Amino acid sequence: MEIKTDFLILGSGIAGLSLAIKASTLGSVAIVTKKEKTESNTNYAQGGIAAVIDKTDSFEDHINDTLICGAGLCNKEVVEFIVKEAPPRIQELIDWGVNFTKSETDPHQFDLGREGGHNRRRVLHAKDLTGQEIERALNEKVAALENVAIYENHIGIDLIIPKDAKGATINCLGAYVLDINNCEIHTFRAKYTILCTGGAGKVYLITTNPDIATGDGIAMAYRAGAKIANMEFIQFHPTCLFHPEAKAFLISEAVRGEGGILKLKNGSTFMETYHPMKSLAPRDIVAKAIDNEIKKSGDEYVLLDITHRDRNFLINRFPNIYHKCLEYGIDITSQPIPIAPAAHYICGGVAVDHYGKTSIDNLFACGEVSCTGLHGANRLASNSLLEAIVYSHRVFLKIAKSFPWTPESDVLISPWDASGTTKSDDSVVVTHNWDEIRRCMWNYVGIVRSDKRLERAERRIDMIQREIHEYYWNYKVTKDLAELRNITTVAKLIVMSARARKESRGLHYNIDYPDTRDEFKKDTLMIKE
Repeated sequence: MEIKTDFLILGSGIAGLSLAIKASTLGSVAIVTKKEKTESNTNYAQGGIAAVIDKTDSFEDHINDTLICGAGLCNKEVVEFIVKEAPPRIQELIDWGVNFTKSETDPHQFDLGREGGHNRRRVLHAKDLTGQEIERALNEKVAALENVAIYENHIGIDLIIPKDAKGATINCLGAYVLDINNCEIHTFRAKYTILCTGGAGKVYLITTNPDIATGDGIAMAYRAGAKIANMEFIQFHPTCLFHPEAKAFLISEAVRGEGGILKLKNGSTFMETYHPMKSLAPRDIVAKAIDNEIKKSGDEYVLLDITHRDRNFLINRFPNIYHKCLEYGIDITSQPIPIAPAAHYICGGVAVDHYGKTSIDNLFACGEVSCTGLHGANRLASNSLLEAIVYSHRVFLKIAKSFPWTPESDVLISPWDASGTTKSDDSVVVTHNWDEIRRCMWNYVGIVRSDKRLERAERRIDMIQREIHEYYWNYKVTKDLAELRNITTVAKLIVMSARARKESRGLHYNIDYPDTRDEFKKDTLMIKE
């Protein structure tokens, strides 16, 4: 079946939904989302959105904090316009119904939090359920729009980018999309295709990301020939709840922002030996410090202690964290929280310009799937939702200038060819390779890397890729098979990028090259041959 639309948006997080609201003023919109429309990385964001709202704050301070955290790889022009465009985008969210937490002492002011790497309070939040509140408001807004169709339980398989008689690439004309429940692949033909598919945390064994975060947009863009940038910079969140029954539950950075102190199991502190900001140091510093202390002590975790704060304050400020920890027998008001690092955010992705345009015509990307230049070698806390909301607006502005653009209507798009394939009766192949990829990445391409570890990872991934390629074209495509193909592609991109960077910078630390080197003060770019 062929479905025609003006805008095809892959993903239903803050980037995809906010863009859909605006694009609907121009034409028809189709949103493709892997599970329910509320399931996204945005939905799990606890901290908030960093923005200069307080009169005592300044754009210059926020810009400076971002540049310092990015370890020399931020695009300063991008940092400047994202920070300066934040206030109107925040107001837009408020107008759409997002309820940010207000100050208890002044109901006319927002309660601004502070997180690692920030020198002042500038994080707007909805207690510790910010992402959930944003998803609620945006989904309610989208539901009221007549020309927006949401395709739940659908997953993008490949972008549609035909070639002319001379072999030259034609504009992106949409995507092949799998209807997961009915096991059918449909052709979505669109004038504009926008990747808002989020991150790739499931490439790693331990992650704070939901199961949907398998790097689909990055993998599809790479296969289509788009430029990919800075895949070596994987941010490991330093404070993930450590408990045998907990599935990688995030303990927000805001806990440290409100005075939480990192300690060893014996109660002694250690961050003062790693950074002058101690427990409020940037994430890459904290994650490496915890990793180092765990390896030195042989313990499986360290502690995050905020028991010195008032009980009522903690329950009111962190209701989600309080109740979730209580489920596992941990009262954060009287007990320190056992924590360990987990894969959290990818600072690289599909390379885009200042308006979200990729290297392929009529293909755009925004949100975590993209690499804009904001984060550099390490993302400053709570800058990700900000990036998504600013860039979705910029994508809209760019498209609005040329709309309505008429694509090559005479280009025939062939339906997905499943001839010669059969239904797989050997799902253990998918399960085994999925597990092996994630363990390989965790063991060899984690917080601390080496040339030998990266070489081992690349050999294993190459072998698995060959197996998957053979398996993929012989059997009918399923969601699990599509995701396995994508995480393997993303894993290979991460390893190739890490091997190319012969230094240590930001989130990339190689023990064979422990110093930062000026000749590597540049982006790592890749494009499929």
